[in-house]
Amino acid sequence: MASRASIYFLVLALSLFASSFTNICAEESGSESESKEFVLTLDHSNFSDTVSKHDFIVVEFYAPWCGHCKKLAPEYEKAASVLSVHDPPVILAKVDANEGENKDLASDFEVKGFPTIKILRNGGKNVQEYKGPRDADGIVDYLKKQSGPASVVIKSVEDASSLIDDKKIFIVGVFPKFSGEEFENFTSLAEKLRSDYEFGHTLDAKLLPRGESSVTGPIVRILKPFDERFVDFQDFHVDALEKFVEESSLPTVTVFNNDPNNHPFVIKFFNSPNAKAMLFLNFSSETADSIKSKYREVAEQSKGEGISFLIGDLEASQGAFQYFGLKEEQVPLLVIQKAEGEKYLKPNLEADHIAPWVKDYKDGNVQPYRKSEPIPEANNEPVKVVVADSLQDVVFNSGKNVLLEFYAPWCGHCKKLAPILDEVAISFQNDADVVIAKLDATANDVPSDKFDVKGYPTMYFRSASGKLLEYDGERTKEAIIDFIEKNRDKTAPHEPSKDEL
Repeated sequence: MASRASIYFLVLALSLFASSFTNICAEESGSESESKEFVLTLDHSNFSDTVSKHDFIVVEFYAPWCGHCKKLAPEYEKAASVLSVHDPPVILAKVDANEGENKDLASDFEVKGFPTIKILRNGGKNVQEYKGPRDADGIVDYLKKQSGPASVVIKSVEDASSLIDDKKIFIVGVFPKFSGEEFENFTSLAEKLRSDYEFGHTLDAKLLPRGESSVTGPIVRILKPFDERFVDFQDFHVDALEKFVEESSLPTVTVFNNDPNNHPFVIKFFNSPNAKAMLFLNFSSETADSIKSKYREVAEQSKGEGISFLIGDLEASQGAFQYFGLKEEQVPLLVIQKAEGEKYLKPNLEADHIAPWVKDYKDGNVQPYRKSEPIPEANNEPVKVVVADSLQDVVFNSGKNVLLEFYAPWCGHCKKLAPILDEVAISFQNDADVVIAKLDATANDVPSDKFDVKGYPTMYFRSASGKLLEYDGERTKEAIIDFIEKNRDKTAPHEPSKDEL
């Protein structure tokens, strides 16, 4: 759980200016449009039978109240209509994961937010995350590639030019013949990683735009838009190939700016299990070049030590600053975050500070930073305010049933939820065993070993006996109260407040 929380830091940050965040949907309830003509509707009763009949089918898990799902619906339907006449047809389907009888199905597919889209192959035996665009044209283009061969044969310079984009990673196998163990292992790798990378194979290295042209193979060559422009590999064990691809496809220093071509690499950075070093500065400042140079030197020296490096332009990093609760006056600012969630900060950095501070971090001589707002002196509102320094007392040591919302002040969905939580809190105001609380997750550190906060709002419920559950139901007063009543440890029946009578 700890590492999954860090995976979404960048996705959240990108969402603030690139609309790429969809994992936590918190719209009000609403009716969904009527039945679709091309998108199949599946549920627990027909899912397995339908999927088993298709070598390739795409399934969206949605909730009727989810605003992101509503936005996707017409694009998904338009894509389904276009792909229905593709040769062969590509089937798009959907499952209402909010429906009680379908929740086990959603759990089986690890659906943690809406919408979640899965690509199912070979009758459902192989499952992959959909990692493509959310507009109709983008969905069509992405799924045409995904439904075709995992690796495309390159027979001419024209083939290579049409497939290989100078701004993207492309993985190509060079072989003396398209058979044998090496070729089979390469195609297995391509099938496994096809949702993340584009693959090709050829008999002639001279057709490729970069790299030694006289090789006859078998070799795997990664063409990339950063660092060294290509790198070759000859170990064809699948595990070794996969490790090579994953390590070679991450820049020595990932750049986080407004260039959309860099966003896939930023997402890969945050998906890495490594500790994450993140340097934020104003790229147009007088000291930027010297800081970048020293930072890259440290990144080069740290290869293989379990730390990934990113440099973010202040202008593009506002989402990350909001998420982490950082301040512009701290820039240049170096943050290192471990997979477990611990953070280490070096504000107002100078170029010569970088190497010694990172060494001190590696040697265990830097103290972790825990961010907390002050514990409020008065806490008399219906929804109680929790901060990092009071979390243990209010949630874990109080012996009460506590519903805790993790929110961000700038989050529109959180603002919509606020009056609803007030109503829930008022309904329990005569029940001393129930607490409704909120924590500003941008101003307070959240222990990732206990809470998997991937977006806002996220709500958790801890019963008086210590049972911890994430709330993923509708954001209505009635649904939240019902959830609390079903999961609380009762010492006395809930008495409605006067406002409920």
